[in-house]
Amino acid sequence: MAGQGVQRREILRIMGTAAAAAQFPGFSKWVFACGHVGNAKLQIKPTAYHPQFFTEAEYAMVERLADIIIPNDGTPGAKDAGVSEFIDFMVASDPEEQYGFRTGLTWLNVQAEQTYGKRFIELPPEQQTSLLEPLGFKAKAHPGEEDGVRFFRMMREYTVTGFYTSEIGYKELDNPALKFYAESPECPHKGDHEHAHAAQVRAS
Repeated sequence: MAGQGVQRREILRIMGTAAAAAQFPGFSKWVFACGHVGNAKLQIKPTAYHPQFFTEAEYAMVERLADIIIPNDGTPGAKDAGVSEFIDFMVASDPEEQYGFRTGLTWLNVQAEQTYGKRFIELPPEQQTSLLEPLGFKAKAHPGEEDGVRFFRMMREYTVTGFYTSEIGYKELDNPALKFYAESPECPHKGDHEHAHAAQVRAS
């Protein structure tokens, strides 16, 4: 389910969501996009992440769902960025979201068992995708799956936020306006005649 990105202008808004998580010392993979502030890279990170809210089984599902939403398809994905760590920390910090996530994961497991006879995490990738497609695309939605649609929307929003506020996701945006420079960079379009004309107008 690639292509679940956000508009680049949205990164400035969702940065604030992740800023509170940046100080948590328990992340093993997830690193805030502005982690260079305050020498965060010098901090010793644990070798493994220990979920703050989800059980181990639930956390494995969250990690798998995030990986499906933003897979590694030649460029780093959600799993590489440690997005599941971010989601667990954020949900642990927000009691209002906990019921929706926990019941959503339970709902998905029930659907998997009723459809394929196994829990979601035990299914092969093609069957996992088959269960999720109606939840992620309105045109494929099935009647009676409204709870699943709401859960998957929430899961996708947290995944996208966690990825694009991570150091890895931030780099994937490759937006010069969102980078830090010791000096202002030169215009990369020096050979562009329209840019040259604009410079002449400003000078006149």
